[in-house]
Amino acid sequence: MRFSDPRQAIGHSSERQLAYARRWAQEHGLALDESLTLRDEGLSAYHQHHVRSGALGVFLAAVEEGKIASGSFLVVEGLDRLSRAEPIQAQAQLAQIVNAGISVVTASDGKVYSRERLKSNPMDLVYSLLVMIRAHEESDTKSKRVVASIRRQCQGWLDGTYRGLIRNGKDPVWVRRTDDAWELIPERVEAVHEGLRLYRIGYGATRIIEALQKKGLSLTGGGPQALQIYRLIRQRALLGEKELEVDGESFRMPGYYPALLNPAEWDDLQMLAGGRGRRKAAGPVPHILTGMGITICGYCGRAMVGQNIGTRRRDATGRIANGHRRLHCTSSSHGGCTVSGSTSVAPFERALLHYCSDLVNLQALYGQDRGAVPRAVLAKARGHLQEVEAKLQRLTDAMLEAEDEGVPLVFARKARELETEQRQLTEAIEAAERELAATVRADLTGVDQKWCELAERVEAQDVEARLQARQLVADTFERIIIYHRGIRPSEDNTGPMDMMLVAKGGHGRVLRLSRRGDLIDAEDVE
Repeated sequence: MRFSDPRQAIGHSSERQLAYARRWAQEHGLALDESLTLRDEGLSAYHQHHVRSGALGVFLAAVEEGKIASGSFLVVEGLDRLSRAEPIQAQAQLAQIVNAGISVVTASDGKVYSRERLKSNPMDLVYSLLVMIRAHEESDTKSKRVVASIRRQCQGWLDGTYRGLIRNGKDPVWVRRTDDAWELIPERVEAVHEGLRLYRIGYGATRIIEALQKKGLSLTGGGPQALQIYRLIRQRALLGEKELEVDGESFRMPGYYPALLNPAEWDDLQMLAGGRGRRKAAGPVPHILTGMGITICGYCGRAMVGQNIGTRRRDATGRIANGHRRLHCTSSSHGGCTVSGSTSVAPFERALLHYCSDLVNLQALYGQDRGAVPRAVLAKARGHLQEVEAKLQRLTDAMLEAEDEGVPLVFARKARELETEQRQLTEAIEAAERELAATVRADLTGVDQKWCELAERVEAQDVEARLQARQLVADTFERIIIYHRGIRPSEDNTGPMDMMLVAKGGHGRVLRLSRRGDLIDAEDVE
């Protein structure tokens, strides 16, 4: 049983197909096995959705595995219900069923297709092929008309000549259609904004869903929602755009939906989603320096990692003792570092937060032009893209000249490689443009206050404050280099410690700290 439009379930399509199966079974003295009734409701036979993800695919697999007994009958309303694929593919599916000893009955013309009948009357095979050709051509023509209509609507939207409904693709969960306009669903909008807020400060998908549930919020109203977070942050519908791909051509239609984010907010979100500055953290007390690929050991250059030891052992205030929150080099455990051992991470966290709470210190870190580094990255990527496009153009011209004699396979392979590289560079340029815009747009004014407000809460091991501080660290620093026994290591492990901070697009500064984390001295480094 199959119909391609789910709205047909409301009518008589399902009842008609089932009634015929019952009647035919009764007239021929057969039992209708309703336990094996397979339905493909709303799945296309032209695009083969009913085979790849529907009941017909299950049936064909059961035939191949011998689970459908020889001598059985498969009842369909017509061969076009079985398949509207290319005729050679559709006939192969019919042959697979018939060769397994199963007869196919078509209600529309009362024909029975079986090995015995096709052997005695080969013209039935020709007839089935003609039916399949007609069914495929009808669906092909209809598909082309639908695609052409959708393309006209999309182009009309871009040209400003059409402002109606485009019935293609999925609409975002936070809107509904009322009369001739889109209406925001308040509880969904609240869930989206809260989910994005938590994502920005470093919450993972599972934590976000748990936090939303505590507030009685839901993105979809039901079903698994963790994956929805990662889909949500990529949806251009947040900008109010409808995005469609029509027969290989992409369309972005601005202003189609009510926007939830402005372009600057969208760019910032994409920069986070792209992994540049986006850092997730786990555990009851997230570390704010490690797990982001920016904090390294000053002695061997390997990554530093954070570790909470005995998380259930807490002091009178409910905090994990600072001595149990450790910082160590990844190579020290197997003797790969010249200065072994671990240290408490608390003094380094405390020093960093207090240092960045002073606007003068932040200005000294950044210098004059904060956009110099991302601007250089962008220029390099654009230059590389121009080179790739020039190569691709030369290769295309050569392929066109050789078309009459046949295009060498090596040309086609190289063209695909260049197209892949072109697409990757285009994505990299978009990411670099977002980072440059965010860097230039961000004003240092007030940033020191953010650090200052977080310092006390971070020290108190407040999870949300630590996630926010972690994101500030990722946004601010290109590299943090730790010398837990000082640049010139002390033998007794009681001397001062050093930490080098290298700001994004800025300068490096070495902070000399006491064992408690108090600042002793600071100096610029080249």
